[in-house]
Amino acid sequence: MAASGANVRSPLQPLPQAAQALTRPLHEQVLRYTALGSGVFYGLYHQRTLNAHAEQQKLQRKYQTEESLIAKAKAEYTKKTMPAGSKTAGGGVISDPDDPKFDLEAYLTMKMGDEAK
Repeated sequence: MAASGANVRSPLQPLPQAAQALTRPLHEQVLRYTALGSGVFYGLYHQRTLNAHAEQQKLQRKYQTEESLIAKAKAEYTKKTMPAGSKTAGGGVISDPDDPKFDLEAYLTMKMGDEAK
């Protein structure tokens, strides 16, 4: 090869020490910022999933609370609208023979059921 005065380096020769120092930090920076960006995006994704899970739990608790309130309201309404004769403690059967709503058949059926047990 004839030297034309220009300093030409063959591609097989290693880079000088100064050039290696300049290229190494560039690769490190690319790797560093890639890791940083990946971490930020993962953090955002993870935060979204945590928030969605918390919101779902909140809705579930709210639904259970409303469901229990509805059950309590139904029970209270049933107590309120129940006829006066049904409000006895003995399973709804009136055991007082002087009561005008006394049902002998229901009373005897209840007593026979108690004796069978």
